[in-house]
Amino acid sequence: MTKPDNHSISFQLVKESMNYLSNPRGRSLPARKSVQNLAIASAVALLMATGAAHAQTAAPAESAMVKLIRGLIQSGTLNKDVGEALLAQAQTEAMAAQQAQRQVAAATAAAAPVAGTAAMRPEAGDVRVPYISQTVRDQIRDEVKGQVMAQARTEGWAAPNETPEWTKRIRIEGDMRLRNESRYYGRYNDNLNLADYAAINAGSPYDVNTNTTAGLPPMLNTRQDRKNLWRVRARFGVIAEISDTTSAGVRLATGSDDNPVSTTQTLGGGLNKKNIWLDQAWISNRPTDWLKITGGRFGNPFVSTDMLFSNDLNFDGVAAQFDKKLGNEALSMFGTLGIIPLEYSSDSAPKNSADKMRSETKWLLGAQVGANWKLDSTNRLRGTVAYYSFQNITGKLSDPCALYAGATACNTDWSRPAYMQKGNTLMLLRNIALNPAGPANTPLPQYMGLASKFQLLDLNARWETKVLGDYGLRLDANYIRNLAYDEDEMFRRAGGGIFNNYDSTGNNTRANFQSGGNAYMVQATLGKSNPVVRGEWNVSAGYKYIEPDALPDAYNDSSFHLGGTNARGYTLSGTYAVDKNTTLSGRWLSSKSIYSSPFAIDVMQLELNTRF
Repeated sequence: MTKPDNHSISFQLVKESMNYLSNPRGRSLPARKSVQNLAIASAVALLMATGAAHAQTAAPAESAMVKLIRGLIQSGTLNKDVGEALLAQAQTEAMAAQQAQRQVAAATAAAAPVAGTAAMRPEAGDVRVPYISQTVRDQIRDEVKGQVMAQARTEGWAAPNETPEWTKRIRIEGDMRLRNESRYYGRYNDNLNLADYAAINAGSPYDVNTNTTAGLPPMLNTRQDRKNLWRVRARFGVIAEISDTTSAGVRLATGSDDNPVSTTQTLGGGLNKKNIWLDQAWISNRPTDWLKITGGRFGNPFVSTDMLFSNDLNFDGVAAQFDKKLGNEALSMFGTLGIIPLEYSSDSAPKNSADKMRSETKWLLGAQVGANWKLDSTNRLRGTVAYYSFQNITGKLSDPCALYAGATACNTDWSRPAYMQKGNTLMLLRNIALNPAGPANTPLPQYMGLASKFQLLDLNARWETKVLGDYGLRLDANYIRNLAYDEDEMFRRAGGGIFNNYDSTGNNTRANFQSGGNAYMVQATLGKSNPVVRGEWNVSAGYKYIEPDALPDAYNDSSFHLGGTNARGYTLSGTYAVDKNTTLSGRWLSSKSIYSSPFAIDVMQLELNTRF
């Protein structure tokens, strides 16, 4: 029985594989590539393993295996670089096989006279075909297949439904909010004494000398309603898990300006393009399971309400957070330490002076500790105690400053807030020297700084339970006390230069001054606290009371009373999930000032929110 020619075996492997590739239905491109590479490698390996037999039946000029490799290269099935290397190897082995054939023929001719060998002598037309057993062929095939699949797994094309490993460490997240907002101002609001001090500090100083003042300072709108403002917020972030312990994140967000408490962009403006800001950029590491250290610009690391820190507020600096379960895991402790640089003084101030001011930095140092306690299957408690020390943010009265003689700045201009909303007690920063030639007509351009220091004790409590069957009920309470609030010290620091938060009599004396250092809020939420599945909902009601100097007015919610302090009032809201991660919500925020001139604001917000 004639045994199969190895050439036939190799060509049959190629033929079957190519037939498989020619019918790609139901097979992805990576899968076809895997089979194709396997067919090529198997055929070439088998042909090379039988190089001697191949050389015996081929013409000396070019063997069948050489022709096969050339054909695979020309068709593009075999990579040119790999094919040329295999071609060179095949030609070398063919030459070696031909030399071996001649040696075998010579040895056979020399042994022809030996008795009993006549039957072994080849006759004209005979073909010698060495036989390779099925076991050897299977072994070659398995070895080649193993090499091809190993390469396929390394390069990511062996499994068509498998994504590259690095993509599993990258997470994209974002959200979008479309809001319709209306603002309604009280008809009896004071429209003469509520200056926009934030605008003054952000621009040119205002001359407070009535003899030389050209007009009013920038003023707040207090009576003209603003209806149907269409506003949008969009945020897009990428988070990378660098390793089991290190991660990093970057997030972009919209915003009308660079203020820290809102990423909402007002639409309109002649259909101009909208701004995009760097909202977050941070690196985080977990040296242990219970400790995380984060640096850069990151989300609020403290447990707080929007009475103190806006929900859109991000922090710059470094924060360390710990979380540890205790006992039977019904009780856990957590806490945060934060070192937050708020502002650095300019390296080039004063701008028009050869002598520059020393470096000044404003800081927020925060420490918080809290506990979560699972009382039973339906009741949970959370409580926190925090201390926030705002360093170097209080205004400072300057040295005598001779602006009339050509000076362009005073040495404490840096102490005005980088950002402010409204409500805090303010003091004049510049001690301006009067011009001896005309003291009464000396211009007095002023900047304003915070009159009070701020060392805050912040107490937070939350109770979550079930009522009326399976409806969630959450009660939140927050109390803040400015431990550094001291009216007498404020007046001493200002040198008598406090100019706001007086009663409505028009007398700016110590006896008419009105302020305070306390703030509190309560809120009840019924339903799902965070609706994400279609049909989930919640409603909530709350009350806030924030005295003027209970906390810095720069960082809290910009919707209630349109931001800041010296405000009291209630909030009502409701949210309904219309689809997965998509909600409709409405809020009504009604507020008025506690002290000083009458100033009432009602805000209505209707929103469509979605996130991914």
